[in-house]
Amino acid sequence: MDSFRRDGLTFDVLDGGPPDGEPVVLLHGFPQDSTAWNQVSPALHRAGLRTLALDQRGHSPMARPRGRRHYRLRETAEDVLALLDAAGHKSAHVVGHDLGGLVAWALAAWHPERVRTLTVLSTPHPAALTRAMTRSSQALRSYYMAVFQLPFLPERLLLSGGGTPLRRMLRGGGLSREAAAHYVGRMREPGALSAALGWYRAMPLGMTDRVGTVRVPTLHVWSTGDTFLGRAATEATGQYVDAPYRLEVLDDVTHWIPELASDRVAELVTAHVRTA
Repeated sequence: MDSFRRDGLTFDVLDGGPPDGEPVVLLHGFPQDSTAWNQVSPALHRAGLRTLALDQRGHSPMARPRGRRHYRLRETAEDVLALLDAAGHKSAHVVGHDLGGLVAWALAAWHPERVRTLTVLSTPHPAALTRAMTRSSQALRSYYMAVFQLPFLPERLLLSGGGTPLRRMLRGGGLSREAAAHYVGRMREPGALSAALGWYRAMPLGMTDRVGTVRVPTLHVWSTGDTFLGRAATEATGQYVDAPYRLEVLDDVTHWIPELASDRVAELVTAHVRTA
């Protein structure tokens, strides 16, 4: 499959590996798209796994509804359930990074019957992140979330000069020139950046969308070079998992784990899947 529909929206999907392999759903973050997993997927395919890398709402060109209410966590989680239904899978192994990690946590908490194993890169459990906001430097690390609440200004700042500020941010985090150019190019598509920022702007609307305890086997991967997400929330995350849990720390890797530590990610995911 290369796409599916939900509520009048069309989502693009990179479907690879053996069709009869155990399914692994790959969820990217901001401002990435499904190509964030391009260096991870081949190793998963060699391990006999089928990968479904989703271009999430706001990132798929035909899934960019207007209005922040369309980007609440409940909606983005339902998109993944629709993907599983379209692919013919009752459940799957779920891997998420950044905002995709937030969706992955929610799926595992709200729909454990659909999640065989959970792997989250970078993003701590939402409750651990909220707690760390008042007990560590996390609030300072997350200042950009407040800036993204402003209308129009973030778009102008990030895309000024043909997207130079966004490109510098990505390159400063260690992404290759090619990857940074690709993500900036996608965000320069009409309405793309506003739609992608809708995830952040919807967060105040989803305060009641509580993500509770996760009860599926969970692997959390965090990197010491992450300037956005700190150690406090990461170390508290295990308190919110009532199932086999493991924290893997990658030294000297920045926030962009799928691209910069792809071999290690593939190795960890494969091993985690095989323990289920």
